[in-house]
Amino acid sequence: MAIQIGDIATRQRIVTPDTLACQVGSGSVTVFATPMVAALMEGAAADLAQAALAEGLTTVGTQITVNHNAPSVEGMTVTAEATLLETDGRTFQFSLRAWDDAGEIATGTHTRVSVKTERFLEKAAQRKEQ
Repeated sequence: MAIQIGDIATRQRIVTPDTLACQVGSGSVTVFATPMVAALMEGAAADLAQAALAEGLTTVGTQITVNHNAPSVEGMTVTAEATLLETDGRTFQFSLRAWDDAGEIATGTHTRVSVKTERFLEKAAQRKEQ
């Protein structure tokens, strides 16, 4: 499937105890952790980029900027959205946004690059052997 500038993908999850900052090690409070917000937004971007790729290819994140501006408590639903800003077929640039039941909680930007899945995993395994 071809994707176009302006296309959007979303992901959603409910804030549960295992996603709280005090549980994931990113803080001491009982709110949705910033790393969880980032992962949800990055996942939406990955879903959108994957739709443009041939079999045997995937994308990896190379840069993410997250502004986490409002807390979400356990039981709230968080939705993340990634909008494709530009692509050259190999590199994908996204704007990111997330909101919960009360409104916007985060914004950001993200870059993903396509790689050959098997070759990438081989290189990763070689790093361990060094």
